[in-house]
Amino acid sequence: MIDESRVEAGALSATGVPAEEVLEEVRKLRAGDAPTHGGRLFAYVYDPAVPGLDELAAAAHRESAHVNGLDPTAFPSLLAMENALVGAAGRVLGAGPGTTAPDVVGSVTSGGTESLILAVKTARDAHPEISEPRIVVPSSAHAAFAKAAHYLRVALDVVPVSPETLRPDPAAMAAAIRPETVLVACSAPSYAHGVVDPVTQIAAAAAEAGVRCHVDACFGGWTLPYLRRLGEPVPPFDFAVPGVTSISVDLHKYAYAPKGVSVLLHRDATLRAPQYFAYADWPGYTMINPVIASTRSGGPIAAAYATLRHLGDEGYLRLTALTRDAVAGLADAVRAVDGLRLMAEPESTVVCFTATDGGPDLFVLVDELTARGWHTQPQLSYDGLPASVHLTVTAAVAPRVAEFGPDLTAAVAAARAAGPVRLPAELAALVGALTPEALTPDLIIGLAAGLGLGGEEGSDAGPLPERMALVNTLLDAAPSALRERLLVEFVSLLQRPSWAPS
Repeated sequence: MIDESRVEAGALSATGVPAEEVLEEVRKLRAGDAPTHGGRLFAYVYDPAVPGLDELAAAAHRESAHVNGLDPTAFPSLLAMENALVGAAGRVLGAGPGTTAPDVVGSVTSGGTESLILAVKTARDAHPEISEPRIVVPSSAHAAFAKAAHYLRVALDVVPVSPETLRPDPAAMAAAIRPETVLVACSAPSYAHGVVDPVTQIAAAAAEAGVRCHVDACFGGWTLPYLRRLGEPVPPFDFAVPGVTSISVDLHKYAYAPKGVSVLLHRDATLRAPQYFAYADWPGYTMINPVIASTRSGGPIAAAYATLRHLGDEGYLRLTALTRDAVAGLADAVRAVDGLRLMAEPESTVVCFTATDGGPDLFVLVDELTARGWHTQPQLSYDGLPASVHLTVTAAVAPRVAEFGPDLTAAVAAARAAGPVRLPAELAALVGALTPEALTPDLIIGLAAGLGLGGEEGSDAGPLPERMALVNTLLDAAPSALRERLLVEFVSLLQRPSWAPS
């Protein structure tokens, strides 16, 4: 007979677990993660390597973790900190007293995806007379625009980017604007390749058509202004550009705040008004939300506030200088290796490279770099653009740059020696012929098991394979729609609850 007092339902223990044991469990789980500090992870996290900053942010988070952003009249501290963050973001992005955008307003969101969804929602709701609204984006725009279009039932008109410049043609962006278009978007910079779109021309075309223009500066909005102050040739992209009506910037990226905090800015309050949701037609409290969530913990906002206050303008200028120098060093390391080339000359905080003809298999190279302690981000081929390797560079990378070059050289040599990944002929044929609709549960489980992703029916998924080249090669061979379905199914196999006795 099962001792029910010892049975656990996931994290729910029967009798409670002492605090230190719980923390030890968390530490053991964290031991399998990629390192969030130390300058060897080139995606997902942003590390300034500032002593004491983590402790300060954690303490500020703790002070406001139970404060609820649902009602600013009950918790004016959160309102004050949110307004301070919006004001800081506005000043960094060319707004405020003495500028051409003195009336900028904004909201703090949970991240860049929420900021972009709200930018689309606000533009859509500003035109209730348009029954089938549309937005225009370059193909390099963040996938969150597609998510927003999907969630909000807005049509997405995608303009290809040039294989040479990795930017959209402003004339093509202008030509894509229709009477139903409610928003035109561009990136500063694009996440994939780190290049700044021609914002001035795109915003002018949008303004001429009477359409809003959103600049997605989630990734670079906090560094590009500082790079400009350091003398780098940063093209115009912020509120100084006529026709730019809204900008998003993530504070949990290069403002180095803990996740998740982003800011969505509008040129004036009239433009922001459709962002709000209000509802009084029920017997409870009147709901009024500026963002998607109703209840919001004050922890992330307080942590971001503390981070900005502590680092200050001079601190961000110094961290940006370190990052700029690290980018230059990493780019030099790529240029020095035969078989690799930069996708674009770096102009922000991204180094992105691909293989030349006869160069190494990039997916094998990524595995070889991982084996040497460098965690990079592989990007699959798309619409004539080759597969590439993305490096998000932070200030913490600067002391590590000298180590990267020799390891990159060694990893390329090892990848060449190993040779490219070859899909079995039957698997390659299957991927070429499959449609998303043809994927059956048995086929998905078989594919996942063959790739080392687990998936045995009735069992936990198990760990990911140590090397991901085969998985990435399979996904790279699949059309976009099939990639999406495969990844949904693979991740679904991994995200299953545990029902194990303690």
